[in-house]
Amino acid sequence: MPVEVHDAVRGRRMVRSFSRRPVPAAVLDRLFKDALRAPTAGNACGTAWVVLVGPDETTHYWSAATTESWRATSRRWAGLSRAPVIAVSLASPRAYLARYAEADKVGGSSDVGLGRSEAAWPVPYWFGDAAFGVMTLLLGATSAGLGACFLGNFRSETAVLTALGAPAEWRLFGAVALGYPAGVDPRSRSLDRPRPDGGARLHHGHWSGAPAPS
Repeated sequence: MPVEVHDAVRGRRMVRSFSRRPVPAAVLDRLFKDALRAPTAGNACGTAWVVLVGPDETTHYWSAATTESWRATSRRWAGLSRAPVIAVSLASPRAYLARYAEADKVGGSSDVGLGRSEAAWPVPYWFGDAAFGVMTLLLGATSAGLGACFLGNFRSETAVLTALGAPAEWRLFGAVALGYPAGVDPRSRSLDRPRPDGGARLHHGHWSGAPAPS
């Protein structure tokens, strides 16, 4: 049964132990159609997904993104390896350079040469858009009764892109493991960290404790 957005946000968590049970194709189709509707700067649409389904496909990601040593020692490997779907999130800086070199983006208040080079971007929109898409997928998975876990891009970008046959201009943002939760999900040590209350992270009008603007 569909979950309200508020409930999906409150109920979402990273799942690291999966069943091998396949995810129905119709469910995946809906999830990725929604993920592709995530915000995209300038309607550049410079993000993409490579969806790997079943062990014959997901092994390409794991072989490129992890090492034999990690797989042999990680307490999470057994649960993660059962994920029936790995969705790899990609972004194209070239698409944003091209979009922000177009006439309607040149010369405006935000134009600081964004169409000329990646170095001109204080915050690269391509990674922001990729993150929007990942968050949409994570919330959609929760709504669909699935588990999901974001897998960062640490040291294997070239190997993953090569294994997937991605064109040279694309960057790896990360990946999402998807499937039905099952088994023992090793508790993240990060959960032992104290969580600041809202007052430390939510500020109204100006930064709390700082002199009010004159």
